[in-house]
Amino acid sequence: MTDFMSFFGPLDKSACVYFLIISVIFFIGLLLLLGSEIIYVLQNFNKLNFRVISTGVIILFNMFIAYFVNRLLYTICNKSLA
Repeated sequence: MTDFMSFFGPLDKSACVYFLIISVIFFIGLLLLLGSEIIYVLQNFNKLNFRVISTGVIILFNMFIAYFVNRLLYTICNKSLA
């Protein structure tokens, strides 16, 4: 019975690394997306409309929120298990 309960017990501080890794992945994705958006805008400057710009801004905002939430979760996990 104790082996089964080990699946639901508290984790150690090394489990916080998961949030750090996901945060780094989202930050790299944010930088790549920002770069690709800048390149797209520079190449298609004459054909831009509100829909294209707003879609890019919304995607960038969502990527930033995902990065920020995982960074916040890493901080919470790290400080609570200190």
